[in-house]
Amino acid sequence: MKKLLFILLFLPTIIFSQEPKNKSAKVEFEVKGLCEMCKTRIEKSTYTVSGLKYSNWDIPSNRLTVIYNNQKTSLDNIKKVIAESGHDNDKFTATDEAYNNLHFCCKYRDEKD
Repeated sequence: MKKLLFILLFLPTIIFSQEPKNKSAKVEFEVKGLCEMCKTRIEKSTYTVSGLKYSNWDIPSNRLTVIYNNQKTSLDNIKKVIAESGHDNDKFTATDEAYNNLHFCCKYRDEKD
């Protein structure tokens, strides 16, 4: 009887605590850039973030797809690192210094005189 009572009381707790947690998040967002050098720089910068599993920037659409462990990092961290490499995105803008360090063919901002 004691065993049956134990099973009835604790089995639901054991079952529900074993639910797999989805650690991976797949997100796509815009990152400004122009060329193959930009692609290499953007993707390389994302891989410096702990927890990033996949990164692919599409040149024609300026869309970056990332898969990351959302228990190790956040999307904001990834976007911040990209901006630090000189590329604007929907959340962070690259500093003028970082942008000016880009190769001349990678300058995506409109020059205003």
